[in-house]
Amino acid sequence: MQKFESKEFSVPKLKGISEKTIEEHMKLYQGYVKHTNLILEHIEELAKDAERYAYELGEIQRRFSFEFNGMRNHEVYFASLEGGSKVLNEKSSLKNKIIEEFGNFDLWLNRFKSIALTRGIGWAILYWDSNSNRLLNAWVDEQHLGQLSGCTPVLALDMWEHSYVADYNPSGKKQYAEDFLENLNWEVVEENFENATS
Repeated sequence: MQKFESKEFSVPKLKGISEKTIEEHMKLYQGYVKHTNLILEHIEELAKDAERYAYELGEIQRRFSFEFNGMRNHEVYFASLEGGSKVLNEKSSLKNKIIEEFGNFDLWLNRFKSIALTRGIGWAILYWDSNSNRLLNAWVDEQHLGQLSGCTPVLALDMWEHSYVADYNPSGKKQYAEDFLENLNWEVVEENFENATS
């Protein structure tokens, strides 16, 4: 069976988010990759007698979407921090599309930050929907609840406690979101958008 491989990310020193937090967060990502593979192996075993193990297959299939989406969301998250902070080019196609969709960049940014501050654990994600040629903001509970079907993540902000509590305490959620956005390499986010729209 073909296995998923952990990607390597070179995240530089960040504003507010410590190297220790990134190191521990990477281990969590590697766990998602590992468990995605383990679940697929287990599904293959159970599927040999699918009728007998129908209940187990149904439950483990639910767990697969949690692990798989956790793996993919973290890949978008860490990649956007590589290469150091870089601003979004004023003439970029992503910025133009954000302005077209949301009125202006600051309106979109404020809306995205407010989504990130949703109570509970989850993700604030900017998606590209190729069916309607639109950018969509979404809050994703956990990883398997709320992902937008058929849409491609362009930007993913992890709002689970593990991504910020060690550096910001529980009350520092807002500052973490602000710092994450300041640390962004918008060239990577732009590339995600270009890949999604091509």
